[in-house]
Amino acid sequence: MLIYTDKKLKEIKYFKINTFTDFRGEIWTFWEKKYFKHINFNLDKFTTSKKNVLRGFHGDKKSWRLVTCVKGEILNVIVDFRPDSKNYLKCTAFKMNEKNKTSVLIPPMFLNSWLCLSKEALYAYKWSFKGRYVDSKDQISVKWNHPQINYRWPIKNPILSKRDK
Repeated sequence: MLIYTDKKLKEIKYFKINTFTDFRGEIWTFWEKKYFKHINFNLDKFTTSKKNVLRGFHGDKKSWRLVTCVKGEILNVIVDFRPDSKNYLKCTAFKMNEKNKTSVLIPPMFLNSWLCLSKEALYAYKWSFKGRYVDSKDQISVKWNHPQINYRWPIKNPILSKRDK
């Protein structure tokens, strides 16, 4: 596993995964404790989405998330939402897909959003939180096209949930 620091938001780490491939297919490790000793992951989630579905911007004050695209392709956008940060409301983006096997570690107070670019995508994330799970009603949510974030999505009319409109 190769670990990199994002050039725009230094708190964001991304990982390039080593794989083993043979005539049967492919195997890779998404998470290994030795790389995440300071984080206690305690929940895994999977989400499937169809092309042009856009999810987020969501986050909270205490959870770490390790995200990856297992199947298909997505555009993952992360925003620094720490009001006292010099990078407040600045963002960085990653194309993630089953070929590049990129994983991104998102700290607390950073918002996460992603757009499905392929016909369908399977997105996985490990979640770390203390106490109870931070359900959607307790999360920070910011509109996908918030003018202060001003991220230029490659789509004008994404498919959105009620929460994301």
